[in-house]
Amino acid sequence: MIKSMTGYGKGESTHEGGRFVVEVRCVNHRYGEVTVKLPRALMQFENEIKKRVAERLVRGKIDVFIQVENAVSLGVPTANLPLARGYLKAFNSIKEALGLEGEVKLSLIASQRDVVTVAAEAEATLEEIPPELVQALEDALRRVDEMRLFEGESLHADFVKRREVLAQLIAKVAARSPLVVQEYAQRLKERVAQLLTEGNVPEERLALEVALLADKCDITEELVRLESHLRQFDETLNSSEPVGRKLDFLLQEINREVNTTGSKANDAQMAALVVELKAELEKIREQVQNIE
Repeated sequence: MIKSMTGYGKGESTHEGGRFVVEVRCVNHRYGEVTVKLPRALMQFENEIKKRVAERLVRGKIDVFIQVENAVSLGVPTANLPLARGYLKAFNSIKEALGLEGEVKLSLIASQRDVVTVAAEAEATLEEIPPELVQALEDALRRVDEMRLFEGESLHADFVKRREVLAQLIAKVAARSPLVVQEYAQRLKERVAQLLTEGNVPEERLALEVALLADKCDITEELVRLESHLRQFDETLNSSEPVGRKLDFLLQEINREVNTTGSKANDAQMAALVVELKAELEKIREQVQNIE
């Protein structure tokens, strides 16, 4: 089952009059990398959240954003009075130095960093991950998975179509291969005939030259391996496991056999078919980088 690595999902759940909001965004990545951004009051659950996400999304760069909205009771506001007095003194000094009028307002002091902080309640740091947060996370992951599956279906159809193109090109290569030797033998015979004034062609020498070329140009092993790789490609496409890395490896192996075939081809038509094969392989390989 093909899954794209690109996806987005959002989940929400209420909690004691408040709300957890979880967003999960995924993009392509060679490995699985999970990043979690969440409020300080929930920091103790970061590893647990990463573990849950990694179990569901194996590959890709995955960003998880967790917000607590509507004043969910996860912490207690605390005033840093020494810091507030320091700000008040500093602002009054500025006011006197610049000859400004008016009073330093509470809103100005309270807006300064760390004057008012929200400390996690003791019981919040000791309890297990809130079930409402788990629910919101699972909803977000489910929606991501649905999007990845939907895009994966399109990719699967494209892979099947391009795999058929590969098979057709390989069949043309296989059909052309014996003709290369026959045509070479005919050309060789004609050239030798032109060089010999008697017009007699040494058949033994010709047979030896043709045999040497046939051995040099023989691509039977490459064709057998290509057929095997295509069968594995088909099996992998229908696997229920993540298949991105395996498909990438198979494409490397197919490309290796195609390169060997191209190096053995002493024929313009074969060379053209090899170029087409490599172009199709590159298109498939680009798409494989998008799947889990």
